[in-house]
Amino acid sequence: MLITYLKDSSFPNFGKGDDNVDIGDLTQFYKKAKMRFDEDAVFKKTSQLNVVKLQAGDEGCRAIWQVLCDVSRKEFEKVYKRLDITLEECGESFYNDKIPPVIEEFEKAGLIASEDGGAKCVFVPKYKIPLMLQKSDGGFGYDSTDMAALKYRIKDLGASRTVYITDYSQGDHFQMCFLAAELIGWVDPKKTKLEHIGFGTVMGDDGKRFKTRSGDTVRLVDLLDEAVKRMETSLYERIAEKKAVITEEQVPEIAAAMGYGAVKYFDLRRNPTSNYKFSYDDMLDTKGNTAIYLLYAHARLESIISKGKADHNVDVDELVKNKNAKIVIGHPSERNLAFHLQMFSDMIVEVLQDLYPYRVCDFLYALSITVSDFVTKCKVLGSDEMESRLLLCRASAIVMRQCFDLLAIRHVNRI
Repeated sequence: MLITYLKDSSFPNFGKGDDNVDIGDLTQFYKKAKMRFDEDAVFKKTSQLNVVKLQAGDEGCRAIWQVLCDVSRKEFEKVYKRLDITLEECGESFYNDKIPPVIEEFEKAGLIASEDGGAKCVFVPKYKIPLMLQKSDGGFGYDSTDMAALKYRIKDLGASRTVYITDYSQGDHFQMCFLAAELIGWVDPKKTKLEHIGFGTVMGDDGKRFKTRSGDTVRLVDLLDEAVKRMETSLYERIAEKKAVITEEQVPEIAAAMGYGAVKYFDLRRNPTSNYKFSYDDMLDTKGNTAIYLLYAHARLESIISKGKADHNVDVDELVKNKNAKIVIGHPSERNLAFHLQMFSDMIVEVLQDLYPYRVCDFLYALSITVSDFVTKCKVLGSDEMESRLLLCRASAIVMRQCFDLLAIRHVNRI
């Protein structure tokens, strides 16, 4: 569709040297192309044929497609870098030459049903609608690519567990792919796990899909910018009110860590299949189950530990290093904290089974509340139990940082 639209005379130089467009422009191109695709039957048919030509290796189509990929990839990388995301890219085109052998394998197994027009389909148990491995015009769709990708991951990569994370509405599609893989003999259910985790929809205050005032879908980069901007404002206010221990020069870096972390945590702390309402105020709240509250809780622990070293000459890290660490549990709050810390391994086992990040969030939030109770009810600095209680603070900070790492949230030691 985009190839057809960009080959139009409205963009005569696109793909021919004048390719200085940003992702915002491409987003608008997509909207206009989609509108024309829906309204113009000739354009729609040409677009469908261009997909077939692209998959067949047509040089003109591939040149424009490559430009689109390069521009998109450049912008995506900016977001990935901000969120500390690394990935090995294997887009749809990676599997293009792997699709014909898959179709041939299903044909040899007698599992292909030819539908009207020549489309090649595979029917699987429990579903009346088939997977379409090849369209009547000779082109390939998502069914084709996903089956080729599935075989590659199982046979070439030797994956014993493959997890697909997409919109929950695609659940049936992937279950059909998994059944087809079993049908052809690629998968032994006892040795290989194929799983789909569906995620819900982010809603606005009106209960509808989260959009801008103009009705457009909110871009992730704009959402991240707004979160960081609000955190910067909050931190500058705290500095002006003498409530912060950081300098104004440190604000941008700390605001970025907290803003990005807030966005991630706000999404991850829920069951992925559920819809939820997006709110900047709730996301950046310093109280309650938010990344901001958790990061402040961690910074409070680090502050206590630093004061123990500076004001009382007790270096907990040296105690641990020299194997002089000894924790004595006496107060109920100490016992409760020690109990929560020991639950960390149980939580990890659960997460490895169902892969739900919200279990890490629930554990981290419960631990933070327990830590707050501990430092409120048990005097740490200057007490007879100072070494033991500082060690509990250090153990808690270590476990909290491990949880932050699992959630890809950057922790901060001073706020």
